[in-house]
Amino acid sequence: MAHKSTWKQLPRIVSLGEGAVSEITPIVEELRLPGDPLVITTKTPKMVAGLEILRNFEESGHSPKMIVIKSEGREEVERVIRELKKDDFGFVIGVGGGKPIDIAKIASVELHKEFISVPTAASHDGIASSRASIPDGEIQHSVTAKPPIAIIADTKIIASSPWKLTSAGCADIISNFTAVKDWKLAKLQGKAEYSEYAAALSEMTAEMLIQNVDLVLKKSEKSVFMVVKALVSSGVAMSIAGSSHPASGGEHLFSHQLDRVEPGERLHGHQVGVGTILTEYLHSGDSGKWKKIKNTLEKLECPTTANELGVTRESIIEALSTAHEIRDRWTILGNGIGEIEAKIVAEKTGVI
Repeated sequence: MAHKSTWKQLPRIVSLGEGAVSEITPIVEELRLPGDPLVITTKTPKMVAGLEILRNFEESGHSPKMIVIKSEGREEVERVIRELKKDDFGFVIGVGGGKPIDIAKIASVELHKEFISVPTAASHDGIASSRASIPDGEIQHSVTAKPPIAIIADTKIIASSPWKLTSAGCADIISNFTAVKDWKLAKLQGKAEYSEYAAALSEMTAEMLIQNVDLVLKKSEKSVFMVVKALVSSGVAMSIAGSSHPASGGEHLFSHQLDRVEPGERLHGHQVGVGTILTEYLHSGDSGKWKKIKNTLEKLECPTTANELGVTRESIIEALSTAHEIRDRWTILGNGIGEIEAKIVAEKTGVI
């Protein structure tokens, strides 16, 4: 008997290269999106891309509006929704990093509008995924959204962003290795549906980045092209799976828990990178696989220790031993590994 299939929505257009932002109005015409756009951004992305996007739409006869958000909470989502309703905007454009893109995603889903992603940094795979992250107090929730109908990534703009943002994106991609291993564990435990295709795409994306790390390290537009392409592939894998399993496992639970244990301004991708070292050790022990990941992260100038990440050794141990509490997802962390084992793993890998 044939299995029932479900429809998966994927981005219809991906424009990646120098000057890609200038193509936004022809892309909207190609997609036949109705009405005018509501542009969601933050202070710096507004200057590097948002104002140009606004001008492009005005010159083509549209009446766009821009909202510059200041936080990433539910109150900002509600503000965007009110604006969408008030002037009946036809679609939403998220310009920037995580905050504006996630808020644009959530608002567009709730009002059944299409969403265009315009990243100004290559710091995470949320630029193309069907998931959005929103904080609720100390907890960062991952919620179901839908992928953008188009992704417009201008490599010149992204290449001018701080290197630490791109390195965080690289660490986020590398974490696909342990995320897929955790997904396979969840499948064996009967706790998750599994897609061979999505898993293979996710692993291939991470492997592609590691094989091209020397190109990435040139910190050029070609480097950015490679990283963004990998981030888009990672996001597509999640869309195919219908969940974040291909790119989010125990290493992401560790990162979210670390935010609770020791709040700070650290980059999500960098925390996930450290989590990947720790969870790979739990998966493969002294096989050396975790060393390959750690060496690659070091090449990419990513933090690989508590000190480099800017947290205490106690926070690493607490976050690793309690990360399983973050959400109901089966990973290598199981029902918790305990502080003693967490300390041993962190010491063995040199994280503390």
